[in-house]
This record gives sequence, structure tokens and C-alpha cells, in this order.
Amino acid sequence: MIDPRIEEVLESLYESEVEQGRPSPLDAAAEPVRLACEAGLTAACGGGLRLTEPGRAAARDVVRRHRLAERLLVDVLDVAREDVEEDACQFEHIIRRGLDEKICRLLGHPRMCPHGKPIPAGLCCQSARADAIREVRPLAEGPIGGEGVVAYLSTRQRRDIQKLMAMGILPGSRIRLIRRFPSYVFQVGYGQFTADESLAAVIYVHWKEDANRERGAGGGGNRES
Repeated sequence: MIDPRIEEVLESLYESEVEQGRPSPLDAAAEPVRLACEAGLTAACGGGLRLTEPGRAAARDVVRRHRLAERLLVDVLDVAREDVEEDACQFEHIIRRGLDEKICRLLGHPRMCPHGKPIPAGLCCQSARADAIREVRPLAEGPIGGEGVVAYLSTRQRRDIQKLMAMGILPGSRIRLIRRFPSYVFQVGYGQFTADESLAAVIYVHWKEDANRERGAGGGGNRES
């Protein structure tokens, strides 16, 4: 287990060195930086710092956990984007190997954090892509005729949750989008239901691979019938 102070150093170095291709802004005399060097995760380079091979792997893991934490906080726990950075900084240190893959699967193997930065792929992502496991998007963004499985409900409103449960919409339920206009019509089990856009936006679905291809091919605004 790496000291959280060292993890912060690794994260900063990864962003500057790997993603931005610029020298590290860190103070080489700072204690966390010294600890990272002593652990063999960083090394002096031209008056600055660089990640060693083990350090780069560890830094990539820290960045992945941080950005997955941001996605979880924003998408599932409904934390405001302006507040998510500080919370994710604390959350990343308690997400360990195995748990990060479970979170990644829950979120549908996202590729970007809420701020548009890439989330380093894990082994679970590679397996998912090989098996054509789909990404997660709201029902409101699904293609007409698209099918999938409900991943989670992104709402804390008791009334919304009660409505969704009454329709049988729970994580793991199979769902198919039938129409988007003038309201969203979808099928769950043998029943067909109607919802407005605000409700359809909180139902996150693991869409099948063919639904993703339709989306990539330009399959749809919000006015199909």
C-alpha cells in the first residue's frame, strides 16, 4: 500500500510528464517527493523529476482510480462537478485493486472523466471490449429500438425512485427504447411505459453493441417517433 502523499506526487507527475509532456512542477525538496524517490518510484532527471518504470505503472493506477471516483461521484452519487475534485482525491486512496474494476464495470467502462480527461483502461476494460460489452448512457440518449440492461438510477429523489420501481426499473432489468417523442416510451419485461425527459435522463443503461454502432453512425436526435 503506497502512502497517500506519495500517490499525490505520482498523480501530478503522470499528468505533467505522460499526458502533457512537460517538466514536473514539483519541489524536489518536499518530503512526499523525497519519499517517492526513496521508494524507487521517481528519479532525478536534469534538475527535475521523472517517473521510473514501477512509478509510471503506479501513477497510472492512481490516475485511473481518481478519475473513476469522479465518474462514480458525478454519475451515481449526483455530486456537483464543482465539488467532485476534493471528494475524489480522498476517495481514490480507499479504492484498491479489484474494487476499481467493480466500479469500472458498474459505470460501463467509461473512457473520460467528468472533466474530459482520459481514464486509463484496466484489464476489465480490455476484456469488455473483446466481449463487445457496451458503454453506459442514459435512456434519454438511447437509439430508437435500442436494447440494454439497466445499470443504475442516477437520482436521490424519492418520488422518482418510487415511480421507477413501480415500472419494474431496477439495476439488471432488461429495457428497450421504443420512442422518444413526444415522450419516452420503453419496454421493461412485458409492459410498456412512458416517461418525460427528466425521468428518462436518470435511467442509465448498458446498451448493446449494435446500439452503440447506431449512435456512432449518427442514429438520432430527440424527435424520432
